[in-house]
Amino acid sequence: MFIGHFALGLAAKRAVPRVSLGVLFAAAQLADLLWPAFLAIGLEQVRIDPGNTALTPLDFVSYPYSHSLLLLLVWGAAMALVCSPLARGRRVFAVISALVVSHWVLDFLTHRPDMPLYPGGPKLGLGLWNSIPATMAVEVPMFFAGLWIYTRATHPRDAVGRWAFGTLVAALLLIYVANIFSPPPPSVTALTAVALIGGVLFTAWSGWADGHRDVV
Repeated sequence: MFIGHFALGLAAKRAVPRVSLGVLFAAAQLADLLWPAFLAIGLEQVRIDPGNTALTPLDFVSYPYSHSLLLLLVWGAAMALVCSPLARGRRVFAVISALVVSHWVLDFLTHRPDMPLYPGGPKLGLGLWNSIPATMAVEVPMFFAGLWIYTRATHPRDAVGRWAFGTLVAALLLIYVANIFSPPPPSVTALTAVALIGGVLFTAWSGWADGHRDVV
């Protein structure tokens, strides 16, 4: 998934209003923030394989450290501990941990059986990505539901809060459509660079926009 992960980050703002949207996005996307870093150092592997599924030309050969269920449970607890000084409380710990682990659950729905339970363990996946219409039928409503929850929980304090958030939403939707219909990436190196830059950009952008919105 792509915007489905961001949908959960948006919706989580209502449960933990003191936590920045940037942190919530980072939690929901932590697996995909770690993945390009691990690719860059050779710890994990991906192969460009057009037709691997209808939605993506990528063959996720090995990514047990960023995407296995066991390690995401560990990463989730670690991120929740790191964030605990920012906003204390059991609810904050639970929500951040759950957002990190939710990445595996959503990817289990969409990926073919390549989602590891633990490093070296069995791989699972329901393969929703084999159908573009079915994937969009699940992911697009999820995103707009998360957006609706977030916009009812916050309101813009100023023009930045209005336009920075609006352009963030537009950018996410445009990239989602482009990912579906664009050609495969030219190389794994290019894919890694784009994933790293995009992850940092959207985390910072969402935190900036959220900082200019007030909780209702």
